[in-house]
Formats: sequence, structure tokens, C-alpha cells
Amino acid sequence: MSTAAAPIDVTALRADFPILSRTVHGAPLVYLDSAATSQKPAAVLDAMDAYYRETNANVHRGVYELAAEATARYEAGRDAVARMVGAPRESVVLTKNASEAINLVAWAWGVRTLKPGDEILVTEMEHHSNIVPWQIVAGITGATVRFAPVTPGGELDMDAFAALLTERTRMVGVVHVSNVLGTINPVAEITRMAHEVGALVLVDGSQSVPHMPVDVPSIGCDFFAFTGHKMLGPTGIGVLVGRTAVLEAMEPFLGGGEMISNVTQQGSTWADLPWKFEAGTPPIAEAIGLGAAADYLMAVGLDAVRAHEVELTAHMLDALGQVEGITVFGPRDPAVRGGAVSFSLPDLHPHDIAQLVDQEGVCVRAGHHCAKPLMRVLGVGATARASTYLYNSAEEIDVFVRALGNARLALK
Repeated sequence: MSTAAAPIDVTALRADFPILSRTVHGAPLVYLDSAATSQKPAAVLDAMDAYYRETNANVHRGVYELAAEATARYEAGRDAVARMVGAPRESVVLTKNASEAINLVAWAWGVRTLKPGDEILVTEMEHHSNIVPWQIVAGITGATVRFAPVTPGGELDMDAFAALLTERTRMVGVVHVSNVLGTINPVAEITRMAHEVGALVLVDGSQSVPHMPVDVPSIGCDFFAFTGHKMLGPTGIGVLVGRTAVLEAMEPFLGGGEMISNVTQQGSTWADLPWKFEAGTPPIAEAIGLGAAADYLMAVGLDAVRAHEVELTAHMLDALGQVEGITVFGPRDPAVRGGAVSFSLPDLHPHDIAQLVDQEGVCVRAGHHCAKPLMRVLGVGATARASTYLYNSAEEIDVFVRALGNARLALK
């Protein structure tokens, strides 16, 4: 876990990110889409390159020096992630992404546990990754997926959530920070409430782990999923942190090499945690890059990252609030929300916004953000979304808002 750190020197820090020096359409790159994927510091790129150049070998299997070095680097990546979220290393399962982490739970736990009459409770602000796997599993098992509503202010309706939480609830799936609304949900309180009725809890931390200090044991949830590419790491790797006792009781999700203790013609037994859930050759370079990303964030300080985000979000909300006719979704207090800010304009389609501001070098997201149920609740088909990270500045937000004004003029 991080401790208090000095304020971020954005100018100095940006030098660590090679891509930020490039231009787009002749303008300096202003990257405001980190909620979709973050940029990568040289430390991550160098760590992955060094693996391939210096010690490329498969892990856990060879006894020669190269294989031992590769294994050490791979497991060091796991250790860094475990330190970052305060979890025991044996509870840190490396997956392809957060979607696979959630699917692991849905298939390895859900298919074998759920039955007709059981309920899975999720929220209306979930990413599809925390909806679709449960719908698939519910279709197989006869369980039911229920949705806790969102208030008009973009927060989880805790009274309605409490009413939906019953002795039939077997699993609660909740996003820590919404990728659309920016809402920070009270996941520790939700976990306590769910455990009181005997339900397990899976928290989607894809938008929280990169941006703020997160201590998974203090949340108390049974499963916590997040992805590498949103936290300065590479694509192709994610994390499932599971409560050890629950993981021990689960059967594997995938079978094959690496995840076994023994195989006979009569059957197989499983490897110890966490390798029991890591079938086949793993994403070795990606795990090494993920560890480098975790080390980088801990060196900067997650407290400092969060403080910087609050400052930028306040500036973003204030600047967008000056735009005539704009609708900004989610809480207005930057202290209780993340840095992803979704909005709509009556005279500009979100895709037009994204395409037009791109002409001035500004990258923002447009679409349903893998949250179609929430879009229907908000009464829109899509929104535009600007999201900040530790390498962004207030000046870049000003460039974006000016580009937004120019986009309006271009279509008049």
C-alpha cells in the first residue's frame, strides 16, 4: 500500500511516458481516455523488453538458470501487485483481464453453486463484465440476476439495495468506481451488509486500483477484480484477488498444464494457490510489466495520485459547467467520485464530439462505455467521456474545453 507522498510534478512525470511527446493532427497529444486504457511509462516498457531480450524462457518448469530468472521476474510481478493492494500473494490470481477474473468466479463458483431460486444482485452502474457472466450463469443454473438502482444524482440507492438484499442473495457484484458516473461506492459497507445475509461479494476495482489507495483485506470482500492496462501496465493481464478459504474451496476454471499437482488416468489433483487457477503458459512479459506498473504507482504514491485526480476532477467539473446546455452525469463533489466525467450536449452527438476534438489532438471516449443498462437509466444512447490520470494537467483540460467549443462552432 502507498503512504502519503509529495504532490505530483506533472511536467517531470510526463517525461516518463514516451507517447505523450507525440502530436496528433499537428497538435500536442492531450490524452483524456485513461478510463479506457492508460498510457505506459518507460519503466514498464523496459521491464517487458528486458525479459524478452535477457531471460526469455517459460516459467515454473525449467531447472536451468534462464528459466529460474524468468520465474523470479514473473513471481516478482505478482508480489508487487499483492503489496499494492495489501493482499497475500497466494490470493493473487493472474488472469487475462478483469473480465476473465469475473468469469473465473462465475464459472468456477457460480455454475457449481447456484441453483433455482438463488439471486445474484448487481447494480445498474455495472460494466458489462460484471453483468453478462452472471446472466450466462443464471441461464445455466436457474438463478436470477437482480439490479440495484441508481439515484438521479448518480449514486447507488442504498435503501433500495438493502431491500433487494435477502436470504436468497448468493452473490453481490458491485463496481468500486463507476466508469461512467465516476461514483465511488461504499464497498466495505456493501460487503458487510451482504455477509450478514450469507452472500459473497465480488468488487470490480478496475477504476479504483489505478487511482487511489486500495486495501482489499480492509474491504472484506470475497473477490476483487481489476485489470493491468488501466493502471499503467500492459494489455492482456488482469488480477483476481480472492479470499483464500473461498479460492481453496473452488474447483478450477480452466484445466491443462501448470495448474495440476498430479494427473493419472483416473483423475487429477490441483496445484496450490494461486497456480490452481493459472492453466497453461501464463502472460509472462505482461506479468513482469504489471509488476513494474505497480512499483511505479507505489513510488509516486497512490495518495498523491488520488489527490491529483480530485484536483483535476474539480477543474474538469467547473470547466464543463460553463458550457451552455451541457449535462454532466454523476456526483458533482470531486471528493466522492473518480476522474471519469461523462457528459452530453443537446446539439452534438457524442461521436461527433470525439471526432471533432480529435482534430485538435484531444482524445476522449464516446459510446455506451460497456454500460448499456446504465445508459438506459440515464435516458441516453451514449455519452462522451473525458477521464484524467496522474500524467494529465489542468491546462490539458482547458485545451479540451476550448476544443469542445470549437466543435460546436464547426457544426453550426
